[in-house]
Amino acid sequence: MKASKNPIMPRVEMPNQPPAERVRNFDEVALGYTLEMAKEEAARCLQCKKPKCVKGCPVEVPIPQFIAELAKGDVEKAYQVIKTTNSLPAVCGRVCPQEVQCEGSCILQAKGQPVAIGRLERFVADEFMYRDACGLITGKPECPYIDPEKKVACIGSGPASLTAAGYLAARGCKVTVFEALHELGGVLVYGIPEFRLPKEKIVAKEIGALRELEVEFVRNRVGGKTFSIQDLFDQGYKAVFIGVGAGLPRFLNIPGENLNGVFSANEYLTRVNLGRAYSFPDFDTPIIRGKRVTVYGGGNVAMDAARTAMRLGAESVHIVYRRTQAEMPARHEEIEHAIEEGVQVAELCGPLEFRADECGNLGSVLLQKMELGEPDESGRCRPVVVEGATEELPTDLAIIAVGTRSNPVLLENEPRLELNRWGYVQVDEETGETSIPDVYAGGDIVTGAATVILAMGAGRKAAKNIAAKLGCVVDD
Repeated sequence: MKASKNPIMPRVEMPNQPPAERVRNFDEVALGYTLEMAKEEAARCLQCKKPKCVKGCPVEVPIPQFIAELAKGDVEKAYQVIKTTNSLPAVCGRVCPQEVQCEGSCILQAKGQPVAIGRLERFVADEFMYRDACGLITGKPECPYIDPEKKVACIGSGPASLTAAGYLAARGCKVTVFEALHELGGVLVYGIPEFRLPKEKIVAKEIGALRELEVEFVRNRVGGKTFSIQDLFDQGYKAVFIGVGAGLPRFLNIPGENLNGVFSANEYLTRVNLGRAYSFPDFDTPIIRGKRVTVYGGGNVAMDAARTAMRLGAESVHIVYRRTQAEMPARHEEIEHAIEEGVQVAELCGPLEFRADECGNLGSVLLQKMELGEPDESGRCRPVVVEGATEELPTDLAIIAVGTRSNPVLLENEPRLELNRWGYVQVDEETGETSIPDVYAGGDIVTGAATVILAMGAGRKAAKNIAAKLGCVVDD
C-alpha cells in the first residue's frame, strides 16, 4: 500500500476581540498573529513553481518568496521582498479582498484552506513598522538622494497617490501631495473605520515615512478650485498624478430621502471617522446615534456603516439588501463579523419610501419584498418585485451605501481631461497617462469605486512611467 500524502494542515486562525467586547469600542477587531503563529501559517505554503497567487495580486507581490523568508523567521528579509512591489503592506494586509485575489488563486483554495497571505503580509508589515522610515518605504536602510528638479505633484492623498509618491520618492523625485481635507490619507482615513484600519498606528506611520523621504504634504487645497493643473506646471512640476477618488455618493431617489435622519454612507462615515463623532462632545462633530438603524447596500461600505452604528449604541441594525446574503459583494469576513456583532440582514427587500414620525423626522421605511429571478449581466440573480408584498420597518437612522460616482470638483474645472461615458477620467491603460500630456490618473477616479489594492496598483503603474520619463532608475 502506498503511503498517503501529508494532510493539508488547517489555517492558523487569527485572534479577534470577542464580539461582546469589540461592539463597545473602536479598537481594531483582528489582533494579529504572533511570530510563532505566523511561522506556522507560512510553513503551509507549498512554494509552487508557477505561483498563481502572484498573478492574483494587483501589485504582484512575490508571495512565495516573502513567505519562505517568514517561515525561516527572517522578518526583515520578508519585508524587503514585499516592498519590492507593495508600498502599503500594513494597509493591504487589513483591507484587501485577499479571498478573491491572492488567496483566491492559491492552489490550496481547492481544499478550502488557502494560505492566509493577507494575515502574513500584515504580520510582517506590523513587525517592521517601528523601524527606520527609509526602510519602511524602500525596504532598504539608506535614503535616496532627492533631486529638487524632478518635481511631481499628486492631487489627493488616498492609496493611489500615496503609492505613487512612495515609488517616486524612493527613486529620487521631489514629490508634493495636495489634499483637499485637513487630514491626510483619503479614503483610508475618512472611509474605513478605526476598528478595521487604525489611523495613528498604521496610516499616520506610513505617511510619516513618506515625509522622511522629503515628500511634502499640503492640506486644505482643492484641485480645480484653489489651484489648477496648469498652475502646478507653472510652478515647475514636471508631472502630475490625479488620485482624487470617487467620493460623490449615489442615492436611492425615493420619497422621504431628505428627511432628518437619512445619511449617505460617505457623510456618516466621514463624520464618525474623520470628525471623531464617536467621541462627541470631546470632538465637536455631532452625529445622530440612532436606536433603530437601517443600512442600504451589501458592500464593504454598508458593513462599515452598520458595524459603526452598533458601536454608537444602536439597539438594532438592519442591512436592507435586494438579494440574499449569499449574493452580497462585501468580504465574507466583514459580513461574518457584522453578524457576530448583532447586525441583522433584511434580505430580499428594497426600499420604497422613507416616512416621517410625528415630529417630521425619519420614523420608518416601507420595504418592497423581492425574490430572485434570472441572472443579470453580473452573473447574480436579478431581484424581482413580489407584487403587493410590502413591509414597514421602524427606523430613526437610515444610511445609504449603494455606491459612489466620480468626484466632479476637479473634473468640471479641467475641460482638457477626457472622460469616459461613465464620467471617469480616460487614461492609457498601459501608462496611466490622461489626455493632457504628463498628467496621469489612477484609482477610483479612473475605475469607479474599487479596492485599495487596485488603486495602489494604478498609482504604481503611473509612477513607473513618470519615473522613466524623468530619467529615474526603474528597477522592477
